[in-house]
Amino acid sequence: MESSEETSKNGKEGSKSHNRRRWRKDKGRASRILQSMDLRTMTQSLVTLAEDNMAFFSSQGPGETARRLSNVFAGVREQALGLEPALGSLLSVAHLFDLDPETPANGYRSLVHTARCCLAHLLHKSRYVASNRRSIFFRTSHNLAELEAYLAALTQLRALAYYAQRLLATNRPGGLFFEGDEGLTADFLREYVTLHKGCFYGRCLGFQFTPSIRPFLQTISIGLVSFGEHYKRNESGLGVTASSLFTSGRFAIDPELRGAEFERITQNLDVHFWKAFWNITEIEVLSSLANMASATVRVSRLISLPPEAFEMPLTSDPKLTVTISPPLAHTGPGPVLIRLISYDLREGQDSEELNSMMKSEGPRILELRPRPQQTSRSRSLVVHFHGGGFVAQTSKSHEPYLKSWAQELGAPIISIDYSLAPEAPFPRALEECFFAYCWAVKHCALLGSTGERICLAGDSAGGNLCFTVALRAAAYGVRVPDGIMAAYPATMLQSAASPSRLLSLMDPLLPLSVLSKCVSAYAGAETEEHPNSDEKALGMMGLVRRDTSLLLRDLRLGASSWLNSFLEFSGQKSQKTSAPTVESMRRSVSEAALAQPEGPVGTDSLKILTLKDLNLKSSSETSETPEMSLSVETLGPSTPSDVNFFLRPEDAREEAEAKEGLSAKDGSSRVSNAFPEGFLPRRTSQGATQMPLYSSPIVKNPFMSPLLAPDNMLKTLPPVHIVACALDPMLDDSVMFARRLRALGQPVTLRVVEDLPHGFLSLASLCRETRQAAELCVERIRLILTPPAAAAAAAPPPL
Repeated sequence: MESSEETSKNGKEGSKSHNRRRWRKDKGRASRILQSMDLRTMTQSLVTLAEDNMAFFSSQGPGETARRLSNVFAGVREQALGLEPALGSLLSVAHLFDLDPETPANGYRSLVHTARCCLAHLLHKSRYVASNRRSIFFRTSHNLAELEAYLAALTQLRALAYYAQRLLATNRPGGLFFEGDEGLTADFLREYVTLHKGCFYGRCLGFQFTPSIRPFLQTISIGLVSFGEHYKRNESGLGVTASSLFTSGRFAIDPELRGAEFERITQNLDVHFWKAFWNITEIEVLSSLANMASATVRVSRLISLPPEAFEMPLTSDPKLTVTISPPLAHTGPGPVLIRLISYDLREGQDSEELNSMMKSEGPRILELRPRPQQTSRSRSLVVHFHGGGFVAQTSKSHEPYLKSWAQELGAPIISIDYSLAPEAPFPRALEECFFAYCWAVKHCALLGSTGERICLAGDSAGGNLCFTVALRAAAYGVRVPDGIMAAYPATMLQSAASPSRLLSLMDPLLPLSVLSKCVSAYAGAETEEHPNSDEKALGMMGLVRRDTSLLLRDLRLGASSWLNSFLEFSGQKSQKTSAPTVESMRRSVSEAALAQPEGPVGTDSLKILTLKDLNLKSSSETSETPEMSLSVETLGPSTPSDVNFFLRPEDAREEAEAKEGLSAKDGSSRVSNAFPEGFLPRRTSQGATQMPLYSSPIVKNPFMSPLLAPDNMLKTLPPVHIVACALDPMLDDSVMFARRLRALGQPVTLRVVEDLPHGFLSLASLCRETRQAAELCVERIRLILTPPAAAAAAAPPPL
């Protein structure tokens, strides 16, 4: 016979299970409504139901609850009628921004789909209220709170629709990124970040995603706000354990409080907080649980590559070589960590040379035991770059799905633990990833591969590094990978608005202010300080860390200025004395890999490069600029612009003054007129955000924003396969990058998965939809690893 505690526990579990089933059933009904009705029919049905409910509750007397219910349905009617024309105008032209008719995906479509999801939920809720409002079991307070939350969300979505219309009117045909002057871009962002966001983080959290994702997002949101409390209490976030993340019960039972706290955290806490929170998955307990649920592999070893230069043959002439120098930026030469993952123990993986480079990971290390018979080397090798916004996570965070890849692909995988910002900003990560890639190509036999087929794979920030490493390999003239699989990559790190990036207002994983802080950290800039909010958020230890960070930044900028001066002197000297051809092959990493063409008047063209300068139809206009050298003979002497990694202080000051002048002259009124008369969106109550509104010119460097690379660089890329998410704020990065490659005749595919958030690879074991999306990534990698002859033989005959 069960005890009373067990009975109570079982009852609670049964109630939770019943609530989940009922929520999924309700969500399924809303989904069916969404699919079965067009936009106008849906709006008319919602307006009719809202008017009926409004009339009913208006007749219920002077009670406060009845008055609020009447008002909320009046608001639903008003917002639905105002939103429908805006969505209709976006939907009528959305097809013009698709990659092709078989890939109907872009930010305009995603915005319309999200608004339709909100309308469908309100329609379903309005029907429920109309059917049950007279019942004694009708939960008035619960339904009122949910209706008010979704009304707030609908109001903000209407504001986003008007912003999208403004982008549509400003951009050229087919362009998804904002192309106005930079002062207007700053005005747009300044206006945009004042919108209220808390409504999307409470009861409405993740309403746009598949139902299987929402419980996970709720858990993450509760963990985030709880972590924020402990972070403030501990002043630095140190010592926060997994068990302490979910101890703030009031956030679990009060969605409005959770939404407000979530908004405060996203706007006010710095990148160090997000680094600490995103690294929670590497806590020993959580990582062990994740690995228990993943595939079991024979080899998972952390290897430290020594910072020693080596020679690589040129693809144009293997008799000639180029020197691959160790990473140098910011911190000088240092080892690069890589993780080798292999389902089978293959030849070379237990060699003495590789064992000598193995780095201990403590009790988690897997000891290799000799087998009677080893597996032969694989013909393939996968080089993986992890995501994490350039500021967080390591290969350990991504190890669970990498183990599954190793099993399914039958190929060894190496994942690079590159240095993270803000301690190691651009180009340190790129240098380390390129160094590790070249080392893997040269020493693939030690990794259990013959290296016949090599694929670069990465997600988010790792996708960005896949493209830039491939561009750098082409610039060096060494072997370019056989293909790239990039999942939801970041290709545009400039602060530019796009319709999909408007979704960051409601995205619980990629809020706009957090994205901006990560990019700012990777670019080597520091966010603007706001004492009133920052001092409260960080505490004394946080302020000490911030001041230390500022000191290190000043030292870094000073070192960068010295480096630029030194390189200018070297460049002038090299023009006076011609260097031998062999010496030009052995130049430093920065000189050889990051050559930037100069504009016709001698200015750095990359500092003023915008999407307007990029021809999407042909590359004939780019022939005026010097082609990036792929051979030794054409490398030529270095100039200061060739190594312009760093933003010099005078450049930053001049650009900031120019932008402040534009902003002061025109004012933010240029953006506020995007709204029709009588409509005002809800504004945040969290005060000024710490999101930096201006971006340094370094983000326009093609090795940081590959979408801005000139045509002659993009033509050096191997076949590219992109897997993106329809509801990802970075969807337009993938669409525009694929469009550029398609216009250049480059082989590229784009698959867009529905109803999943950014970062689905790390959620691969969560539900059926994430597993299918992860399998799609594996399928794309398999296409790259399959030799062309075998792929042609396996292809079905043409009809």
